[in-house]
Amino acid sequence: MEYELYISRCLQLAALGGGFVAPNPMVGAVLVANGKIIGEGYHRVYGGSHAEVNAIESVSETELLSKSTLYVNLEPCAHFGKTPPCADLIVAKKIPKVVIGNIDPNPKVAGKGIEILQNAGIEVVTGILEKECRELNKRFFTFIEKKRPFIFLKWAQTADGFLDKKRENSNEPPLVISNELTKILTHKIRTENQAIMVGTNTVLLDNPKLSARRWAGKSPIRLICDANGRIPENFNVFDGSQQTIICKEKNIYDLLKAIYEKNIISVLVEGGEKLLNSFIQSNLWDFAQVEIAPFKIGSGVAAPVLSKLPVKETCIEGHRILEFEN
Repeated sequence: MEYELYISRCLQLAALGGGFVAPNPMVGAVLVANGKIIGEGYHRVYGGSHAEVNAIESVSETELLSKSTLYVNLEPCAHFGKTPPCADLIVAKKIPKVVIGNIDPNPKVAGKGIEILQNAGIEVVTGILEKECRELNKRFFTFIEKKRPFIFLKWAQTADGFLDKKRENSNEPPLVISNELTKILTHKIRTENQAIMVGTNTVLLDNPKLSARRWAGKSPIRLICDANGRIPENFNVFDGSQQTIICKEKNIYDLLKAIYEKNIISVLVEGGEKLLNSFIQSNLWDFAQVEIAPFKIGSGVAAPVLSKLPVKETCIEGHRILEFEN
């Protein structure tokens, strides 16, 4: 139970880095000596110090390090990236025991961090709260293991299954389906994914900003599928407020390969109907969230249909929020 307790705390800390550390995983670390927490840390921002470094630096009574146990939700790194290997630092600080949630799936690490620790005589325990640790970093695991970004589908629809009314041009305003609270939730989700993707028609009809202005956090990279260059340069997606990448690939497999090669680990796909359906029909999605408003419009642009049952349902002011896993 002691192992689970401290790894659980690692997960709480790790989550604080959500939206800031991608394409790196979220990692938290806790140092315990004589039954008390003597230091904590988490990976705060991509390119910054890793969780283990921040935890070690937070310890005021440094003489306790040689009597402590380090808890971390992901195997300490063993390679030089933006920062030096954490495994080497742990050895240098003479920490005698390390408890780990997940082994890092990245081939640059994948057991090498543990090997460094064990070769230095450090006791290593692995596989603590493995499922929970993997869930927190499901985007990272998908990116490494499937060699493509984690795909999060999201849309809002009416009770009778429509995304919008039929519109010919941008002079007609879009149908407002979400309420004020679910709009905020959408912006929160945007901060949790490294990129956001929409198709040409969505941009031409809605001229969206695709930012996370309603939630504290980093706005995602904008991925705009515009193979034929139809979007005018004065549209909001080109306002310079966040990175925008125009995707010219016409094949969904080539599209995902190009995104993977840009080191983007997760993509929130928000529309439109054609783009969402292309991911569903290709079975290239990992998670979906569907908001169902409590009103009908009779006709319009048909919403996509998922063949799976939801794994979770919540209600926000009369709007049903369904979650699906693939």
